[in-house]
Amino acid sequence: MLIDSHVNLHAPQFDADRDDVIARARAAGVGLMVEISDKLSTFEATHGLAMAHPDIWCTVGVHPHEAKDHTSLTADQLVTLAARPRVVGIGECGLDFHYDLSPRETQAAVFRVHIEAARRSGLPLVVHTREADAVMADILEQEQANGPFRFLMHCYTSGPELAEKAANMGAWFSVSGIATFKAAEDVRAVIRAMPADRIIVETDCPYLSPVPHRGRRNEPAHITHVLQALADIRGWSLQEAEMRTTEAFFALFDWIPRGSGQ
Repeated sequence: MLIDSHVNLHAPQFDADRDDVIARARAAGVGLMVEISDKLSTFEATHGLAMAHPDIWCTVGVHPHEAKDHTSLTADQLVTLAARPRVVGIGECGLDFHYDLSPRETQAAVFRVHIEAARRSGLPLVVHTREADAVMADILEQEQANGPFRFLMHCYTSGPELAEKAANMGAWFSVSGIATFKAAEDVRAVIRAMPADRIIVETDCPYLSPVPHRGRRNEPAHITHVLQALADIRGWSLQEAEMRTTEAFFALFDWIPRGSGQ
């Protein structure tokens, strides 16, 4: 099954043709999509997409860019929203020290709230990390010591040291269209070392369009290019890459029944 583990279909870039985008994904063979929450003010739209389509599920959470607007967020709030039908993950959450659109201390505090919600709900945590490797590793290690939780390093482009530490903590990793970029050999090197049974794929649409669509709006139908890139990097056949990523996806998002959406 082709699965896009990270879509942002609620984004305004899709307002003009959202239904057509979903139809093109299905025509391309995409059997499941996970619609990602980035802030609570758009969660109703995110959840509404999951409720309206049998092949779309969703998460609940706050992107680190939005952390400054969610300083009062509690794990109770997230756990309550996560109990809704078709919510299968906590996040996207984490640290982004590239743009620093929220204070770093605030990002870290809000991230820890998400970790507690993942621990309590049993749902996997979808982690965003950019230029924050040392702090991210420290938080993950501290919080794992406080109690286990499952997590996905989404669209992983950070360094090999954090990747190794996260892998040793049992992390899953998702590969995006960045793997197709000519200048991304450092990303491909990390992908070659990722645990083979814990790799999934994503578009992160409408962002990060893979080659040959780079520079244009991304959409779930383009996941085929990401999967092919992963196969090439790991030396797998396309069929093997599809099988491995499907198995890894259902091992992580285990609240989604196999065969759903088909």
